[in-house]
Amino acid sequence: MQKIKSWLNDLGYRDYKIEVLGGDASFRRYYRVIDKDKSYILMDSTANKEVLYPFIDISVRLLKVQVEVPRIIAQNLEEGYLLLTDLGSRHLADILSDMSVELLYTKAIEEILKIQKADTTNLEPYDREFLMFEMSLMQEWYLEQHLKRDLSQDEQKMLDGTLELICNEVLSQPQDVFVHRDFHSRNIMIETGHKLVIIDYQDARNGALTYDLVSLLKDVYVYFDPKQMEMLALEFKRLKGVDVSDEQFIRWFDFTGLQRHIKILGIFARLDIRDKKSSYIDNIPQTLQYIDEVCQKYSELKPLGDFLKKL
Repeated sequence: MQKIKSWLNDLGYRDYKIEVLGGDASFRRYYRVIDKDKSYILMDSTANKEVLYPFIDISVRLLKVQVEVPRIIAQNLEEGYLLLTDLGSRHLADILSDMSVELLYTKAIEEILKIQKADTTNLEPYDREFLMFEMSLMQEWYLEQHLKRDLSQDEQKMLDGTLELICNEVLSQPQDVFVHRDFHSRNIMIETGHKLVIIDYQDARNGALTYDLVSLLKDVYVYFDPKQMEMLALEFKRLKGVDVSDEQFIRWFDFTGLQRHIKILGIFARLDIRDKKSSYIDNIPQTLQYIDEVCQKYSELKPLGDFLKKL
């Protein structure tokens, strides 16, 4: 903390207070710096300074397509600090309800359409290797370490084949799209007048058309009627001008969601076991529900659904 105070003093701040804020799933820490009638957010990336470079890079890319993001007031890349505008403490998740969801998700979909216009030059690809790596986290952390479950030869064959099928479906849709990668209700801030501001985008990649849409409409932190979410997905299809059948688009949407939720099972278990962040375990039942809904919808996925149900 002394280094942080020393840097703030160098910037000319004197009579300020520092409040510790709740962290996220990363190794970053956040503080609110209150200076008289103004406040700022200090991002402390001391544990992983390299993340600041993509954060700054992606901030610029998103601002260029009129996506609102936190503005950088000052930076100290040597120590791993950024001083950002304070967006308050209200997330989209805090005001979502059955009455507001359609309006707010429609606004968020409009943000996705803008995000997908951002420059993807030199972004890491969301390719087959990375998609498969993400899904492998489920077996390593959720099945083997969290549930203490080793797979039989037949179970391993079923799982490997199903993950390949899911990966192929994700890659069959339009690619070369700017993907936020974690576009959900806790990463969308609400400013005065219900203006949406996007955060936590430093891990963006170049990938599939429906990925961010799935992150929003099949959010593991909130749950709404699947049929209503399908209608919103098809509204995105209409606004984007995607020239495929509704059935094909929803298949892309469902399989991409399945890829994401399989990954999330592994990540939530890893956060608990490796990083001692146990609160994420509470969201595993919701994640499993999303997986089961898709697996029961498509016959080729039913073996995976039945296997996970047995556990």
